[in-house]
Amino acid sequence: MNAQKYISDDLRELLLNNKIGTLEELKGVLKTKSTMTVFRLLKQLEYISSYSHRGKYYSLNEIAQYDPYGIWSHRSVWFSKYGNLVETAKDLIDTSSAGYTAKELENIVHVETKHALLKLFKNRRADRERIGSVLVYFSAEKTVNKRQRLNRQQLSEQIHFDLSCEIDTQSHELKAAIILFYSLLNEKQRRLFAGLESFKIGHGGDKRIADLLGLDIHTVAKGRREIFSGSVQFEGVRKKGSGRKPVEKKFLRSSKESND
Repeated sequence: MNAQKYISDDLRELLLNNKIGTLEELKGVLKTKSTMTVFRLLKQLEYISSYSHRGKYYSLNEIAQYDPYGIWSHRSVWFSKYGNLVETAKDLIDTSSAGYTAKELENIVHVETKHALLKLFKNRRADRERIGSVLVYFSAEKTVNKRQRLNRQQLSEQIHFDLSCEIDTQSHELKAAIILFYSLLNEKQRRLFAGLESFKIGHGGDKRIADLLGLDIHTVAKGRREIFSGSVQFEGVRKKGSGRKPVEKKFLRSSKESND
């Protein structure tokens, strides 16, 4: 085994133990001042670089445990299987079911996306349209673009309430109205509605929406993942009679008692 192999093993062991490392930390374990030497060895190990923190952290593909969006983090440092933030945004948009607003995308990647999205749009690698008060970004591929726009329109028509404001400050009447609207949806629409509103709230949204709508927190999380995964089908729901028993009456009764 040659000396370079031993050095490469030292680098791999450092990253396996620490998960991530900066260029200076990697130079330290290799006892070198050469940036080229570090990157040559990293390339042999199939490295990845962070899209957060200005790309200053490095890790290995074999270490990363990507979520369904292809995102992984360690100590609040974010990595993507797609590479940098621009490429990550592009792939997420291309594979989405209904496009993304900047806020929706930021809830996935956990960093600001404004400049990445603008770059994609200016280079015609993504399309966009103002819907209401926000810009929604769609795939530049015509067939995908058409489907995404249709799905976004259907979602907009189905969902009229916005729960992303402070739930605790809403009146009993408004909460009752939300529960009533929720009760009119079929099972899949309820899950997607809960997931979308949790997504808007961000951190802690799953629990807050689950508490409001009387859902299992895992159901909310499933809806949140499903609605932006690109796999949503707008026809076909669970057959009548299956699934959990409705809980709307309990909430409506509780709301009424509170008002009395």
